Parts: sequence; C-alpha cells; structure tokens
Amino acid sequence: MHTREQQGRKPRADVQRNRAALLEAAQRHFLRDGVGTSLEAVAKEAGVGPGTLYRHFPTREALLAAVLQSRTEELEARRADIAGIDDAGTALTRWLRAMEDYLSAYSGLPEPLMTATRAQDPDNPLTVPCDELIATTDEYVQAAQRTGYVRPSVTGYDLFLAACSAAWIKGTGVTGESLDRLRALIANGYREPDDRT
Repeated sequence: MHTREQQGRKPRADVQRNRAALLEAAQRHFLRDGVGTSLEAVAKEAGVGPGTLYRHFPTREALLAAVLQSRTEELEARRADIAGIDDAGTALTRWLRAMEDYLSAYSGLPEPLMTATRAQDPDNPLTVPCDELIATTDEYVQAAQRTGYVRPSVTGYDLFLAACSAAWIKGTGVTGESLDRLRALIANGYREPDDRT
C-alpha cells in the first residue's frame, strides 16, 4: 500500500480504544497518585501491556501532555471569561489563579512543566503547551504594564514560575489563608509600588 493511502487511513478501532482506555486510566492515576504514578499500573488498569502504552505514549511526558489536553479546554474556557474583563490588573490576577488551578490538577505536575521550560527541548511534548502558557501570561503582563499595574521588569515567564510555585505548594495540601498570603506576597513582588503609601 502506498504511504499516502496509509496516511489517509483512520486508526483501527482497537487502537483508538486502547488509546482512550490509557488516557482514562492515566487521568485516574494522576488524580489519585500524582504524575509520578506507575505507568505499568496505568497500562494494567487500561487492560493493555506496557508495550502498547509505550507505542502510544513513548514517554511519561507524552502521556501527561495528552491527559493535560482535556484540562487545557477548561483553561481556555476560563480565558474566554477573563477576556471580558476590562481592568488589566484584575484580568492578570484572574489568569494567574486559573493557571494555578490548572497547574495543581495533579500532584507533582509543576516539576515536569518547569523542567520543560528550562530545557527548551523541542522533543519534549510538554514544551509547546508550556510555551503557550508563558506567551499568554506575557500578554496579560504587558497589558497590565501599560496601565502601570505591573513593574516593567516582570515577564510572563516570571509569573508562570510564580504560578507553578503556588500550584506546587497547593499540591502539598496548603490551602486557605496561608495560600492567600503567598499569593499576596507574589503580587506585591510584581506590582508597581502604590504612590499613595
């Protein structure tokens, strides 16, 4: 069969079923045990062998990127809501909270994402989603800088790392007032000083 014909064919039904089962099992394991969960256990719960898992997802990062895709849709919906906010400072604050929620979806998630941004490895499936998060954050930062809400030296990457840090801390079980104080400390670091004080 010609390559062009092969490329035009849909994956077999069993291949699609296996992929869907792996993603569902991985989602459950990531939620329960964090991103460091046993991939062999994921394969077993999905009813396939480890070889099948690695054919679909050659690395842990590839599996994680695929599972995160469903959560990305939720993040995009929150971004659409934020787009209706006129105040750039409020929009940035809401975006950082949305990103923090996204980054704390699974225990241990911030680490592989921060690793992907540091390494800038084009073969790492997490690099592109991280780059997109940073670029979006930078748009909010620049808008807030134009209003004088954010210091000129702050970048989207800086606040991406800040959101990762807050998400990591949130993943350890810290909530409530302690987390609110951390967010306030981060905000006081990126905001311009108030001339009235």
